[in-house]
Amino acid sequence: MKAKSFSIAMAILPIFFIASFGARAQEKGVVINGVTWATRNVDEPGAFASKPEDAGKFYQWNRKKAWSTTGEVSGWSNSYATDDSWEKANDPCPVGWRVPALLEVQRLLDEEKVKSEWTTLNGVKGRKFTDKATGNSIFLPALGLRNGAGVINFAGTDGLYWTASQNSADRAGYLQFEEPELGWYYGYRNYGMNVRAVAE
Repeated sequence: MKAKSFSIAMAILPIFFIASFGARAQEKGVVINGVTWATRNVDEPGAFASKPEDAGKFYQWNRKKAWSTTGEVSGWSNSYATDDSWEKANDPCPVGWRVPALLEVQRLLDEEKVKSEWTTLNGVKGRKFTDKATGNSIFLPALGLRNGAGVINFAGTDGLYWTASQNSADRAGYLQFEEPELGWYYGYRNYGMNVRAVAE
């Protein structure tokens, strides 16, 4: 009996481990206008959030430290990260994924090929992007940002997502959307925003 119980436990353990690991790290992604997007935000470095509507974490540009999307934080730096692009060593995305380039965000905003609509998923406000040719879609929650002082702004009304593309010594490209509008802009690198990965 003891041997049999041990065998069952050993058989169940790997299944549980694989299921738990898969929910956090594995991601097939969805192709929209030629770019493969993750279906969930980046959470802690190297991991995706569990569900599409989950917040994940905020990141400052070209930095790998994760910040909460709610409440107050300590240790926030208002300095600007250097370099011309988001360095691989500082990329918080899981293996096989990376922070998108501005050009890839622009493809997501191509109204001829991608439909975009403000919606709610399981009580979370955000924007759904759908490939017109295939029907593939992703949902990006509107979680706001942390400003240069680390204070949260626009939670529930705006979604702000980094790109890896810099503009100047203190600014880099990002996607921003709210209920009536969306577009790409250049923001201060010391802001904290979400990251939605693309496949390498």
